[in-house]
Amino acid sequence: MGKHLFRSSPPREKQQPHQTLAEAAVQECMSNITTVISKWTSSSSDEFLFSTNSRSEAEEFVEVVRHLHSTMHRLVAVNPSSEKLIYAQNLMQSAMNLLESEFHRVLKENKQYLDPESVSLRSCRSSRRFRTSTVASISDSEDEGGSYDENFAEEHRFSGGDSDAMDDLKMIADCMISTGYAKECVKVYKTVRRSIVDETLHNLSVERLTLHQIQKMDWEILEPKIKSWLQAAKLAVRKLFFGERILADHVFSSSTNIVEASFTDITQEGALTLFSFPENAAKIKKLSPEKMFRFLDMYETLANLFVEIESIFYFDSAAAVRSQVINSLAKLGDAVRFIMNDFETAIQKETSKTLIVGGGVHPLTRYVMNYLSFLADYDDSISVIFENWQLTVPSPLPESLFVSGGDDANPEDLYSSPVSKRIAWVILLTLCKIDGKAQPYKDVAMSYLFLANNLQYVVVKVRSSNLKLLLGDDWAVRHEEKLNQYAEKFEKLAWGKVLTSLPENPAEEITPEVARELFARFNDEFEAAYRKQISWVIPDPKLRDRIKISLSQKLMLVCTEFYEINRFGLGGDSFNVRYTPEDIGNYLSDLYFGSRGSGSSSTTTGSGSGAGSTTTGKSRGGRSH
Repeated sequence: MGKHLFRSSPPREKQQPHQTLAEAAVQECMSNITTVISKWTSSSSDEFLFSTNSRSEAEEFVEVVRHLHSTMHRLVAVNPSSEKLIYAQNLMQSAMNLLESEFHRVLKENKQYLDPESVSLRSCRSSRRFRTSTVASISDSEDEGGSYDENFAEEHRFSGGDSDAMDDLKMIADCMISTGYAKECVKVYKTVRRSIVDETLHNLSVERLTLHQIQKMDWEILEPKIKSWLQAAKLAVRKLFFGERILADHVFSSSTNIVEASFTDITQEGALTLFSFPENAAKIKKLSPEKMFRFLDMYETLANLFVEIESIFYFDSAAAVRSQVINSLAKLGDAVRFIMNDFETAIQKETSKTLIVGGGVHPLTRYVMNYLSFLADYDDSISVIFENWQLTVPSPLPESLFVSGGDDANPEDLYSSPVSKRIAWVILLTLCKIDGKAQPYKDVAMSYLFLANNLQYVVVKVRSSNLKLLLGDDWAVRHEEKLNQYAEKFEKLAWGKVLTSLPENPAEEITPEVARELFARFNDEFEAAYRKQISWVIPDPKLRDRIKISLSQKLMLVCTEFYEINRFGLGGDSFNVRYTPEDIGNYLSDLYFGSRGSGSSSTTTGSGSGAGSTTTGKSRGGRSH
């Protein structure tokens, strides 16, 4: 009997409470999911799960799917051989198929609202914050296990069309990623978005051109492509790539790794195609001065976009894009330096012998200063490009170009900025050439007029352009002093005989005969100077007026007083005063326009006594005596 008391009896089959609960939970989820799947996969349904009218049901469906996933894990822990797991797994696959289908549909049907430009335009006001906070936000998200700044995401929510499209995509992606179907989700996303990026770049005329193809192009074909690239680069960075980054950040906010992988795979090929074009263009074999500004345009565009590019392509996997931009900037800089060196060499080799009629501005001066003034518009870019470019002066410079001492001829001794040294050196080279071209003039006065005209053109160009920022006021003042020296020498040589034909002291008492001789000599010298200089030119109106005012003051000061004192003692009608002070002013007003005067003229004949002779004088509104 004792044996029977202690005999072990067969255990009763009991269902563990936690196992029953797990299976019950799985069963409940399966029922809810089955109903939804049947409803939204029915061929008779014209509605979609993720749409405005069914959004609340979609949210419930996603929650149930997540709950099924978690309850399956609990069931596996307590009863890994449960038959319900097989049914649950099959149902989970069906649910993922539905979500994947909806994910693809939302991406495709909302293409016009999810295009990068629409997304990025909404983010323009926050772009500065995006650029400055990207690094920090990504670091924070990694530290927090992939969490996302919801406030930042909300700031970039898409509006327009289906206003919930971005949030729908995020909801689906979060669900698929959390339930182990990230690969399927990302594959759909990459396929759709990459096609959009490729299509957009194609519409922006971004072509996949090899170095060989570019080098074979004529400049007339390549230049329009550069112009097109300038616009494409700005739009691609600030709208296309920025918009893709915003969208990827939002949709895959639960996983920084997925954001990085998807964004890089979608954009990298197009970005490399876009950013490699400047490097290849800079490697063309025929680099000439007129091509400089297109390369500077590309350099400036890339340099201005570089901070944005760095923030958008921040990921390690996008390092190739950042490196490509740096390489393109370097090659463009090389091309600019090569062209600048070629430009300097062309100035040094310029050997035209043709004299400029009337002593006007030489074409070389115009070309160089216009070129430099355009170059100065890129002051930020050329300051970087020329920063470490050593200036070497190839030969001693003529002393005639020294502004205020021999040392001042060397730009190395005057400027701390490499770009300022370079610009000053090129101007100095030009003035060297102009100095040489003044020598062949037979009339020394005209050679100084030629020098004054050209230096005036140089100074005005500097004063009226960004060159003044590179060279400074001190440079302009020193060269204006040199200009004044040229003008003074011109006046002395061109009008010295006229000025010395009358006595220094007009009030000094002289006989009528001496007065007649002095007037006759003055008339002859003035007329000779006028006839010679009527074809001379001073193109700059300020310089022209300044010289004419200076001459008028000097001539009128002596002539007026001498005329007033002596005109009544000249023997009445026996002597003809051909040029009164009023006539002199009228005649001077006709000069230096490069023609026979700017106003009407009349011909008069006068005769003088003593040293005078019968000559023809032209009066602009003056009197004959």
